[in-house]
Amino acid sequence: MRGFDHDIVISGGGVAGLTAAAAFGAAGFSVLCVDPAAPVTEREAEGADLRSTAFLQPAQALLEQAGLWARLEGHASELRVMRIVDAGGPEPEVRVTRDFNSADISDLPFGWNLPNWLLRREMVAHLQELDSVEFWTGTATRSLFTREGEARVGLSDGTTVRARLVIAADGRNSPIREAAGVGVHTIRYGQKALAFAVTHPLPHQNVSTEIHRSGGPFTLVPLPDHEGLPSSAIVWMEDGPEAVRLAGLGIPDFEAAMTERSCGLFGPLKLASRMTIWPIISQVADRMWAERVALVAEAAHVVPPIGAQGLNMSLGDMRVLLALALESPDTLGDAKMLEAYHRRRHREVALRLAGIDALNRASMMHFQPLRDCRALGVDTIYALAPVRRLLMQMGLGARG
Repeated sequence: MRGFDHDIVISGGGVAGLTAAAAFGAAGFSVLCVDPAAPVTEREAEGADLRSTAFLQPAQALLEQAGLWARLEGHASELRVMRIVDAGGPEPEVRVTRDFNSADISDLPFGWNLPNWLLRREMVAHLQELDSVEFWTGTATRSLFTREGEARVGLSDGTTVRARLVIAADGRNSPIREAAGVGVHTIRYGQKALAFAVTHPLPHQNVSTEIHRSGGPFTLVPLPDHEGLPSSAIVWMEDGPEAVRLAGLGIPDFEAAMTERSCGLFGPLKLASRMTIWPIISQVADRMWAERVALVAEAAHVVPPIGAQGLNMSLGDMRVLLALALESPDTLGDAKMLEAYHRRRHREVALRLAGIDALNRASMMHFQPLRDCRALGVDTIYALAPVRRLLMQMGLGARG
């Protein structure tokens, strides 16, 4: 590392950035991870990320390689069944239910679900034990200067750090991506998503349930019990004005609305956390690299929260980038390595984005005949066992 302050500077201390820091640190690289805000690591604290993340099998393998899984496993809820429910009739009632079971393709669950605030807590604690990683909070990236052999990152505390590689894990509005001059293509759906946790009287039995009606899917993902009751994380996607209206309801009215939207499958739902709301977009960077810079996670691609693809695509970026770094540590961050990273990831990212875009548009349908066609399509796909297995394998990332 002669002449460099660090091998790698990571901009962004979210789940993706912290995972990258742990993975590259465990591999022996010197890492500095910076974020302008301290991570919120308590469920009820202001600013806590109340969403959850389902780590699919390939992502779990990366967490294990990074030394993180031992900390996370005891907090995780297994996802063994992904249930698709169509409730697109004139009334919010179940018309079609189809289960995709992990046992059809593997002895392992599809994945393991954890709350994002808890992920940050455990990941930060792990980084504090790694001599190879520094994590600076309250520190933002302010400038980027690169040349063929190095990158210089200016920080908000007035310092400049020199590195061989800069990893942009700093979100959909990435300042590093902007400084590197990489453009993006964005699709806006006019949707917003509400995220929160609930308790319910009926157990979830480790089943992730996605209910389609109109406006977008209503998804319940298993969480560990909360205050002695079964608990789930919910992402409720709706047309923007409707989502804002729902967010403004009093608690009793909101609980009645979400219980109706869930078709009562778990009994009366009770709000068990604060609520967050954010706009739904798809976005993909024109390329996933620039000189001495790798774009990962939402700096490179954003997808609607369907099928647990978002962060798992992000960790797919990390797996490829880490594999290339380990293949040839001396060429870390050079143009040949980063061009190879782009080739291995960009096409798959674009294909997955196109598939998720199609699923989201199908879930938004309001016109009744189109909703009827959607229900027929779910039935048809499920009836074809080879197609069903292929879709499950592709969802896990087992096939590109």
